[in-house]
Amino acid sequence: MIARQFIAAIPHAQALGMEFTDVDNGRAEMRMPYDERFVGDPKTGVIHGGAVSALLDTTCGAAVMSHPRAPGGTATIDLRIDYMRAATPGQALRTRAHCYRITKSVAFVRAEALDDDDDLPVATASGAFTVEGAKK
Repeated sequence: MIARQFIAAIPHAQALGMEFTDVDNGRAEMRMPYDERFVGDPKTGVIHGGAVSALLDTTCGAAVMSHPRAPGGTATIDLRIDYMRAATPGQALRTRAHCYRITKSVAFVRAEALDDDDDLPVATASGAFTVEGAKK
């Protein structure tokens, strides 16, 4: 699938240890293991927000590329991330994204980042991504 191939070619996705857990039909799920190299505050052990945002952005792009109406690659136009709480130190981060609408040139996506607590997201995101020649 094009989304898996694209993500495999992104150096930051590889450096952060991102991996797919599911991707199909406009939905994508990824996982990033906890790694002390990505800690933003050594006193707390909390993962830096930049790593969280990279994971959310990458998952959103994969959701777009897996949508049946999307013909191929995409790029982020706009991504809003709301951080709800600090990720729990030592726990992997998981993201889920859903591409819920595609126009001729723009795809719209919602996502969330989670650690072991599914009921209390670490962050949520909503974004717009490029689409060239979307199928009707």
